[in-house]
Amino acid sequence: MTATSVTPVTLLTGFLGSGKTTLLNRLLAHPAAGDCAVIVNEFGPVAIDHALVRTASENIVLLPSGCVCCQVAGDLVQAMRDLYFKRAAGEVPAFRRAIVETTGLADPAPLARTLIELPLVAARYSLSGIVTTVDGTHGLAQLERHPEAVKQAAVADRLVVTKADLAAPGELDRLEERLRALNPGAPIIRSTLGDADPERLLDTGLYRGGGRLADAGSWLNAGVYRRVGAPLPAAHDPRVSAFAWFAERPVAWPAFEDALATLLELAGDRILRVKGLVNVAGGQGPVAVHAVQHTLYPPASLPAWPDADRRTRLVFIVRDLEESFVAQTLGSFLPEAVSETGT
Repeated sequence: MTATSVTPVTLLTGFLGSGKTTLLNRLLAHPAAGDCAVIVNEFGPVAIDHALVRTASENIVLLPSGCVCCQVAGDLVQAMRDLYFKRAAGEVPAFRRAIVETTGLADPAPLARTLIELPLVAARYSLSGIVTTVDGTHGLAQLERHPEAVKQAAVADRLVVTKADLAAPGELDRLEERLRALNPGAPIIRSTLGDADPERLLDTGLYRGGGRLADAGSWLNAGVYRRVGAPLPAAHDPRVSAFAWFAERPVAWPAFEDALATLLELAGDRILRVKGLVNVAGGQGPVAVHAVQHTLYPPASLPAWPDADRRTRLVFIVRDLEESFVAQTLGSFLPEAVSETGT
């Protein structure tokens, strides 16, 4: 449960026309991201995006047409395996990161599952974070009309609002308010013509480049989430909600594992994202946990707490799921650790 030497992978997603390729071009042109391998997926018979990507290296792989999250999972695994061994053999330039760009209609969750759970990939790569682009001019309408856009925003570690120069300031403010309601913990970056700091985009997950650990407090960002049972905000989305659950006292790790596994088994399709720091009885530092739908990342034992707060805290982004169900399920396994209110 510690950082390893595997290659970090950033998943770049976002709805159709939201500027993923423009952002990717700018990233690859930056010295800080010049040693990235890039896997580009296409939807349709013509590889348009691949023709547009100006690569700073030769490490570009084009997957066959189709949705990267389902139809070509096998091709993705094979591409990542081939890149790994070609790097080892000196057949491609060395790379220390990888970026997978999805189609605009992709569901990121199955792709995350591929990167985490399949042994051929997980032994060599680690999903370091999800970056989602959101169109600054059309993003509000897309979030209203397309569930794919909502899910892409909800699972993100970073949200990049593109075309910031083309949108009115008031329009950007309304879009960002909507995004914060969907995903309170993800920092929002405004971008013009793909301009963004590579470190803010690529160092998004718990593990950072070079085996460094993120600051656990900023990674979790639990303080921005509404606590279970607190009043809902006025602009509440009736289907998607974000909240935080706390346990006041240390928990036994087997009981916590059972609680989280049961919750993901019963409602994983409705849990878009969960992150947390767990106070394990007998441990010195917290154990970091995070999951995308049914897929649980390997837990990570951290050397120290980020602050004086030693409570277990989990933050959830869910769709069509009552927060009371989450609280009751966790509380039923951890009754001795939960406060009297269960929140």
